[in-house]
Parts: sequence; structure tokens; C-alpha cells
Amino acid sequence: MDFERVDMDLMTEEELQESFRQSQLLFKLNHTMPMTPEYDEVLKELMGDNLGENSRIMAPLSGAALDKLVVGNNVFINSNCLAMARGGITIEDDVMLAANVQLLSNNHDEYNRNVLLCKPIHIKKGAWIGAGVSILPGVTIGEYAIIGAGAIVTKDVGDYEVAVGVPAKVVKTLDKEKF
Repeated sequence: MDFERVDMDLMTEEELQESFRQSQLLFKLNHTMPMTPEYDEVLKELMGDNLGENSRIMAPLSGAALDKLVVGNNVFINSNCLAMARGGITIEDDVMLAANVQLLSNNHDEYNRNVLLCKPIHIKKGAWIGAGVSILPGVTIGEYAIIGAGAIVTKDVGDYEVAVGVPAKVVKTLDKEKF
């Protein structure tokens, strides 16, 4: 899969305004009492229709291009998530992300740092992402897969696989009959 190239110097006025709006909403979200109707309203304004039912995102949240972040139903995202979503991030139903997870769907061109190289991240149903994990551009995490705390995921992890380490390596496969 090739990277999609996004030249940040060529952003339209509308794209810039949307970026400012999202930054302001992130600030507001991160300074609103959690587990309140006001918090839920700000989160809904930020995420629009891209936040599934019974899903919870804990503050603080940071990132960019959050209009390209799609969160399914019954998802829990713990505090300090960084979602760099320019390349697209899809989180399916029943996923759990522990604290300090980084979802990095874009990187910078080596020679022109204002050019982003983007590939989507896809986290499939029931996956569990441990604390401090970084998932890099273009990675798919399979159904019910587990990524151990502190891992840096540079390659796809299959359904029911457990991956740990830097870079993440698969160490076992779970019994799918137990789910």
C-alpha cells in the first residue's frame, strides 16, 4: 500500500478552519468535567456521527484530523490517547485502548516535513491495546488481538494474535472458541 501524500502548505481555508475548530473543541473537552452531560455534548460536537453508541473517550485526548477517526460501539479509550488521524483511523466495536496509546496514521516526508505520508490504521472488533502502545501508519490489528503494553506496532497483527515488544512480534495465538 502506497502512502497518500498530503501537503500541509496546500490546505484550503476550509481545512484550516476545521483544524482550528477541532483544536478548540479538544481544549474544551480536556477542560470539561468528565462523565457529565456537558462532556458528552462536547465529545459529540467533536466526533459527530463518528462515535458509536456506549463508547467512552477519556480526557485528555489529543490529535489532528479527528474527522477521520471512526469509533464503533462499546469502545473504551482511556486517557492520553493521541490520534493522528490524517490517514484515517477506524476502531471497530468492543475495542479497549489503555492509557497513553498513540495511533499514528501519518508520518512526515524525510525531505519536506510539511508533507505528510498517510496510511490508515484499522483496529478490528474486540481488540485490546495495552498501555503506552504506538501503532504506526498502515497497520491493521485483527479481531480480538492483544497488543502488550509499550509495544510499537509496525506491521499487521492477525486475528486472535498476541503481540509484544519493540518492534511488536506475535508471541501466541488465542483460542477463538473461548470468545
